[in-house]
Amino acid sequence: MFIAMNRFRIALDHQEDFERIWRERETFLDDVPGFREFHLLKGPMDDEARLYASHSVWESRAAFEAWTESEAFRKAHRQTSAPKGTYLGHPQLETFEAIL
Repeated sequence: MFIAMNRFRIALDHQEDFERIWRERETFLDDVPGFREFHLLKGPMDDEARLYASHSVWESRAAFEAWTESEAFRKAHRQTSAPKGTYLGHPQLETFEAIL
């Protein structure tokens, strides 16, 4: 199993915009070989932002990497972007391979 997480710092006044965009977007993941599940996680908040993480589970690193080079990936990432000022910095990708 392989997990890919993108961490996002979202401006406090744009949380609803961010969540709406993720709820309404088409992920194109259901037919991607090796994809297992996806969750958008809402985390802690500080004076500037709330932390969110996209959490996807894959059969393997190879399946995840194949998706990042696929037409499904390009279609998913061409969709509506968030209003200016939503993101406080670039998303931070973290990947994990299951050992147990």
